[in-house]
Amino acid sequence: MFKWLRRLRTLPPIPDAAWRATLARYAFLGELPPAEQQRLRILAAEFLRDKEFHGTQGFAITDEVALAVAAQAVLPVLHLKDGLDWYDDFVGIVVHPSEVVAQRKVVDDALVVHEYEEVVAGEAMDQGPVMLSWQDVLASSVTSEGGYNVVIHEFAHKIDMRNGIADGCPPLPTGFMGRRSAREARAAWRAVLQSAYDDFREKTILAERFGAEPPWLDDYGATSISEFFAVACEAYFVNRPNFARDFPQVVALFDAFFLPAKP
Repeated sequence: MFKWLRRLRTLPPIPDAAWRATLARYAFLGELPPAEQQRLRILAAEFLRDKEFHGTQGFAITDEVALAVAAQAVLPVLHLKDGLDWYDDFVGIVVHPSEVVAQRKVVDDALVVHEYEEVVAGEAMDQGPVMLSWQDVLASSVTSEGGYNVVIHEFAHKIDMRNGIADGCPPLPTGFMGRRSAREARAAWRAVLQSAYDDFREKTILAERFGAEPPWLDDYGATSISEFFAVACEAYFVNRPNFARDFPQVVALFDAFFLPAKP
């Protein structure tokens, strides 16, 4: 269905009790100022209107499940100019009861094909649906101390892929951080994120190979700069104090993007 036609539908009501329960369960949402909670509620209702949920393996999509996903998914776009348009490349959200095994295939530099299996809690597909493990969505209510949130992770990938590739740099607005051109803005973004990623990757390698103290941030972020962006977004939104302590330059970068100053 065309986007404009979907938006002619009436917004689904979110009962007060269900909304309060969601804010209570996911404390990082409940800690938002009242005005932001109200904006979040409206965006969550629009998200529920526009997206289609599908359960697998007999998993039932209840109001609790849909609202939990919606409320967390819209948090990254809460202050972005185009709002839910950042997510308009897909409609479907597939929810599994728990983690799933994904079949992977990669070709190395020698053109040798490698096939393997990977256990995943979520996956965002370019121009396609988002897959989530309900077990991990639910766990996000108690894993904010470690900066873990599977919903924000996958929807951060969607934001990153808005310009077609997952490279850790979403499309940046004109004049981002005072830069005169899109090229300068991307270069400034990449300089900050690449430095943070390289430092984080080195710390995870030292922990894995030499027994150094591991970083508190999910080491999956050391996989690639696009995964670092998604993992960093998780922590930025659910445990800002810890993230700001260890990644102050990335926080400044993310603030400029996710919290743009109003003209």
